[in-house]
Amino acid sequence: MTIVADILVGLVALIHLYILVLEMFLWTSARARAGFGTTKEFAEQTKTLAANQGLYNGFLALALVWGLVASEFQLQLYGLVCVIVAGLYGAATASRKILFVQVVPGTLALVALLLAR
Repeated sequence: MTIVADILVGLVALIHLYILVLEMFLWTSARARAGFGTTKEFAEQTKTLAANQGLYNGFLALALVWGLVASEFQLQLYGLVCVIVAGLYGAATASRKILFVQVVPGTLALVALLLAR
């Protein structure tokens, strides 16, 4: 079960690294605008805010990667709980799609992590 947990935690980290890239570096691109459902004008006006969000997603990914590399249960637990809470807030305030992109993978990884303990 430890291998499954590690894979799922790693996937959640990769999701958040990808979101970091989209929000910090590709926010105004057609791909990011399609993924986030924004217009070209809105993306231009909000690129600084998006970069800030991207940085926070990077911090989430860092906690998870660090937890994996150091085999630190507590750090992985912290990272996954933060991912889930942030996802729930995002789903309630921004888009329900966040439930499937962030909350479901985070929850599956959390369950696997707890079962592997």
